[in-house]
Amino acid sequence: MADSVCYYATGRRKGAKAKVRLVPGDGKMLINDRELKSYFPLKSHMLITREPLRLTGTDGAYDVIASIKGGGYSAQADALKHGIARALLDINGEYRAILKKEGMLTRDPREKERKKYGLKKARKRPQFSKR
Repeated sequence: MADSVCYYATGRRKGAKAKVRLVPGDGKMLINDRELKSYFPLKSHMLITREPLRLTGTDGAYDVIASIKGGGYSAQADALKHGIARALLDINGEYRAILKKEGMLTRDPREKERKKYGLKKARKRPQFSKR
């Protein structure tokens, strides 16, 4: 394992950052030293994270070892997907057309809007009282 080739990439979404390492293996996914099923209990999050591997046909060829910090579960799943897609580009540049078409190489720029003074949240106003 020490002499095998590793591919590194970072994926981001909202406040989540995923440092991803792809190692030739049999398709296991370890996220923060936990299995995929125990880290993402929702099936939709598991499908999101496996999407780049499925599209490129490398689902059982690489083990994914990731460290994720920040954000919620959905943002973390998207950050992991982004990181895996970027790491797959290092493996084979021909995957670019497939991944780009599905929008997996583009970082989603949407961030949380900041809270404004006088308001309860970014846009939620206090209840209006006429008297």
